[in-house]
Amino acid sequence: MKSICIIKPDDWHLHLRSGEAMRSVVGMSAAQMGRAIVMPNLTPPVKSAVQARAYHDEIVRALPEGSVFKPLMVLYLTDNTSALDIQEAVEASEVYAAKLYPAGATTNSESGVTDVSHIYPALEAMQKAGMPLLLHGEVTDPEVDVFDREAVFIDTTLSQIVKDFPGLKIVLEHITTKDAADYVASAPKNVAATITPHHLLVNRNHMLVGGIKPHYYCLPILKRKQPHQNALLAAATSADPKFFLGTDSAPHDKHAKESACGCAGIFSAHAAIELYAMAFDGVGAIERLEGFASKFGPDFYGLSRNSEIITLEKQSWTVPESYDFAGSEVQPFFSGDEITWRMQPC
Repeated sequence: MKSICIIKPDDWHLHLRSGEAMRSVVGMSAAQMGRAIVMPNLTPPVKSAVQARAYHDEIVRALPEGSVFKPLMVLYLTDNTSALDIQEAVEASEVYAAKLYPAGATTNSESGVTDVSHIYPALEAMQKAGMPLLLHGEVTDPEVDVFDREAVFIDTTLSQIVKDFPGLKIVLEHITTKDAADYVASAPKNVAATITPHHLLVNRNHMLVGGIKPHYYCLPILKRKQPHQNALLAAATSADPKFFLGTDSAPHDKHAKESACGCAGIFSAHAAIELYAMAFDGVGAIERLEGFASKFGPDFYGLSRNSEIITLEKQSWTVPESYDFAGSEVQPFFSGDEITWRMQPC
């Protein structure tokens, strides 16, 4: 197949940053996506409906002229998030979900939840209101190996939340393991997952063989090809509506990634849908891309699908080595390499 037309996709997990950094990258997502769930782990984090509304307005002001891209805001859960905070967020038209970061699990998660029992009143309010819970699914116990933290989180935290809140919509974000894919596939219909392009296209060998490559460092960390990467490809291309697109695109200054303590995150917004097309085509499932990218996410969130259609053509192009990022540089995923699909302008 040399070209496909699909409903314009949405990104159900996106980091945009704020200020000049956000203005440097938001146009890339707006060019490809109809909507995006925008992560709240700013400094300071987006912990209230008022802050979410202000962040939403900042993003909208930064969009290219004529853009119809819609940012969907998320509340950052802390140990002190109350049922009232959730109710105020539910009443704010800009807010669509709330995010649980285990404290210290990833970038700007220091204000996250130290014990999930602390937010049970908030989760009860979310379940009642129909607000989805988004999860960074890793434990932070230093005794747990970094490659095992997602699997342990499923066993010790996620399974308990699902049991205690059977009506709560839950998205286990950026899954990285066969454990997660299997759990979500067998869980009740209110449990879903997003999968990133980098976890479909690369594994820990790409990060470690021949020297450590900091631009492949992300959290949850890349896993083995077998069984984990292969399980993610199988889940994404299965046509199971529980799995849908979420890039976890996370721009960082190139020098911060390459420092002595490089930060976690892979930037993929420059070519998100093309990267997914390459992953699906690589396993002979390009015809299943539209469901994963454009249908299953809005269906789970209870939103209408986009009406616009985009065209993807099988056409190789080379990704630039870097893009401008607030006067510095951000190194994109697949920098200097070829991508074999390209979105064509409408």
